[in-house]
Amino acid sequence: MGEVGVGVIGLGFMGRTHVACYRDAAASGLPCRLVAVADQDASRRSGRGEGVGNISTGAQAAQIFDPARVRGYADWRELLEDPGVSLVSICTPTPTHVELALAAIAAGKHVLIEKPLALTSAEGRLVAESAAKTKNIVMPGMCIRFWPAYAWLKRAIDSGEYGPVRSATFQRLGSTPAWADFYADASRSGGALVDLHIHDADFVRFCFGDPESVVSAGSVNHVTTLYRFAEGPRMVMAEGGWGHEPGFGFRMRFVVCFEGATAEFDLGRESPLRLSRGSGSTPVEVGPLTGYDAEIRHLVSCIASGRGRADVTVADAVASLELLEAERSSLERGSAAAPVGSAGVRGGRA
Repeated sequence: MGEVGVGVIGLGFMGRTHVACYRDAAASGLPCRLVAVADQDASRRSGRGEGVGNISTGAQAAQIFDPARVRGYADWRELLEDPGVSLVSICTPTPTHVELALAAIAAGKHVLIEKPLALTSAEGRLVAESAAKTKNIVMPGMCIRFWPAYAWLKRAIDSGEYGPVRSATFQRLGSTPAWADFYADASRSGGALVDLHIHDADFVRFCFGDPESVVSAGSVNHVTTLYRFAEGPRMVMAEGGWGHEPGFGFRMRFVVCFEGATAEFDLGRESPLRLSRGSGSTPVEVGPLTGYDAEIRHLVSCIASGRGRADVTVADAVASLELLEAERSSLERGSAAAPVGSAGVRGGRA
């Protein structure tokens, strides 16, 4: 396949981040080019960047694309009709994801859908069922699977180099996002449980499989969950929450204790990833890319090489939504809850 023509729908913080990632992917030699954008706000279609978001990305640049070389649409439907667009990034508010994803799949596009895929697993299954019928790749934006330090951790777990995992804790904390008003409305965003904590819940599944049950405490905007497995680590926990004061900043961390080493990651530290063995602790170099960069480069490579599927699928996203629903059930009941299985979608092509 030749150059992948990219269209981005929604130019808020995440849309601008995707634009910057495609730009940098092209600069690295990957065959992709931004050819179209869609946003109702004409000023965003001018290509300007904006310095908001909880993580520094290329979205903060003064100018992220040249509007003279990129077609701009007020209506996303016109972008889907653009024959030059073969890959669509959906970066709009969560309640619109399913409608846009189904339309993009029907239009014959490859699709990258920002997380969360949907507000519920039932809605997510609609996308999974549609994606399973297309020859194109439909990929959810589960960027933490691609974040270099987390990708290193997954390899370390799978290889057994440091022995089995004895315990794992994940943490993701910050203030309620201020760059779009829908985040503060849990009926539209799912709260921190669905919008923020989903990263760590999905990564727990990715590393250790589906838990037998979960025990959650807190609220949809600040939850701590203990994951129980029939086999594997006896203590796996993740905390995710909004509501901190803006001056608190954003915290993204993990501590994983192997039988023969302890791995620790803290996004805000000068050497974010460290490995402790015996009395020594050393930094681990994993490269400068963000998970957003890595996931987009992975997807472009899959499309350009003719690969039939990406390493993360819509079925994975549905299963992680089911896990979050079990956590919500545990919150409401005050007791353990078991995730519902995803039989029928996990083997899909998407």
